[in-house]
Amino acid sequence: MHERSIRLSVNDNPVEAVVEPRLTLADFLRERCGLTGTHLGCEHGVCGACTVLLDGAAVRSCLMFAVQADGMEVSTVEGVAGQDGQLSPVQAALRDCHGLQCGFCTPGFVMSISALLRDNPNPTDEQIREGLSGNFCRCTGYQGIIDAVRLAAASMSDSAPSAR
Repeated sequence: MHERSIRLSVNDNPVEAVVEPRLTLADFLRERCGLTGTHLGCEHGVCGACTVLLDGAAVRSCLMFAVQADGMEVSTVEGVAGQDGQLSPVQAALRDCHGLQCGFCTPGFVMSISALLRDNPNPTDEQIREGLSGNFCRCTGYQGIIDAVRLAAASMSDSAPSAR
């Protein structure tokens, strides 16, 4: 195996590493960066538990190789909360709406919801369901998650600076 040197940014921190070409981004984040919030469920890209943002786009990190992220910005659930530990609007809404139970799927949902609301700050329930269709939860029944997206959207629009 010919190892490759990569440079990327993970949660705004520069990271340099030498990796085997077959190392997945999920395994790189968990094993090399110590960011175990990126969960591995199906390892086939179906469940969404490993969702991270790659240059702002929600991607399944189990389906990507770390070398594919060379030169890019990776955002994981560990980078979502404020520097002081304050929960993001998405995290707070999931807590407040009981949109999580066992928590295994939660990091993937947080990342997918964050990308969804960035691209569509006021989604309809149908758009929420479509936007989260790649994330599976076996515990909640989804209603709390949908309610959380609505609450996060409202919270984020309330805190947005008004246009002048």
